[in-house]
Amino acid sequence: MIGNIVARRYARALFSIGKKAGAKELDSFGQELANLANAIEVTPELGKVFRNPIFSLEEKRAVISKVLDGIKASQTIRNFCFLLAEKDRLALIPDIQAFYNILLDAEQGVVRGELITAIELPKAKRDEVKSQLEKQANQKLILDFSVNKGILGGVLLKIGDQVLDASLRAQLGILKENIKRGE
Repeated sequence: MIGNIVARRYARALFSIGKKAGAKELDSFGQELANLANAIEVTPELGKVFRNPIFSLEEKRAVISKVLDGIKASQTIRNFCFLLAEKDRLALIPDIQAFYNILLDAEQGVVRGELITAIELPKAKRDEVKSQLEKQANQKLILDFSVNKGILGGVLLKIGDQVLDASLRAQLGILKENIKRGE
């Protein structure tokens, strides 16, 4: 929980810098953070190095510098990462990136969601569903489609903190509860 609060503060600070610099930089910082978080995710040893107090500040700075060279990071992101190294917060980069994306989505009026179906939907149907949901929400929507045979049929839609469960499994569960209660 504490790490999450700290990550949010760093994300807000970087977001504020990006906002002052312009929309292009705002997106660029987000992409660079995503690349950095991806590098840490793909190479778990990096996260271990960043969390381990045995490694000195100089060693951590050298490691993050190599990673930043690999992703061709801007000077602002370099300085940001070196600040994180000084404060021993490099391990928070994935959390910072996740919250930065939330701030970026809010700034751009984008809502993220997930649509789960029992079978794979064809591309045309996915586009049609996305278009209808964008019209209803009156916002740009980034929708991830996934398949879960466990819902048996229908759809399960998650947008933000809202969930619409129109799956056959949920309907059968409601029916079962009604039968138990004698309704």
